[in-house]
Amino acid sequence: MFTPEVGPLLFAGLTVASLVSAFIGVYTGAAGGVLLLALMAMAMPPTAVIPVHTVVMLGTGLARSVTMWRHVMQGTLLPFLVGAVIGAALGAKVFVALPISWLQAILGVFVLLVTWMPNLGRVGAERGRFAFLGFGTTFLGVFVSATGTLLAPFIASAARDRFVHAATLGALMSIVHIAKLAAFGFIGFAIGSYVPLMVAMVVAGAIGNWLGELALNYTTEQRFRLVLQLVLTALGLRLIWMAVPELGWF
Repeated sequence: MFTPEVGPLLFAGLTVASLVSAFIGVYTGAAGGVLLLALMAMAMPPTAVIPVHTVVMLGTGLARSVTMWRHVMQGTLLPFLVGAVIGAALGAKVFVALPISWLQAILGVFVLLVTWMPNLGRVGAERGRFAFLGFGTTFLGVFVSATGTLLAPFIASAARDRFVHAATLGALMSIVHIAKLAAFGFIGFAIGSYVPLMVAMVVAGAIGNWLGELALNYTTEQRFRLVLQLVLTALGLRLIWMAVPELGWF
């Protein structure tokens, strides 16, 4: 059941981490994927982290989409899908010369701008905007994985309430992860030995989704928006902070 890289204690720890991060992802409207990625990166081989994280987040996102389907902004799905397919195809083939540190810095600044200047998240027609987001989120996701941080402020600008935000983020990120898995198939990653771990983490993530949705019933819209804004700000600053040493700014 366990792989040489994942013993029983790590297996249990990552399963619990999946539950907790899924809960946080629903309740805060962001951060769940980034938190889980950070924990996995500390404990798993680097070559396995992004593919396994992608599978787990896909299962968690699909579970959220199914249980909260009535809240999904369905008009965003098709244009986002078109953009995601193009982004995955290019991400699987294009060598990115821009260092990861620059990608982190740019993404961090962008998240802060859209979070604190919400009108930027409403620029252009909704279909075109989400097609572009599908492309950008998936293309970047092949290399940096947890790109829900980029998507969340745009959904926050368009969603009428916290349930719509959580459901739509889950549905759109599911599209991203499906496209990324296709890209990883072309690139040649082999993650079959991690299937038991991925199954356990997906089940735990589904439970975390359910608990998070219950928690949304006990918070106000104003509080949810405030928490989302604070979480996105922290994530944006974290991305910039991670990039600064590599860029040699200080």
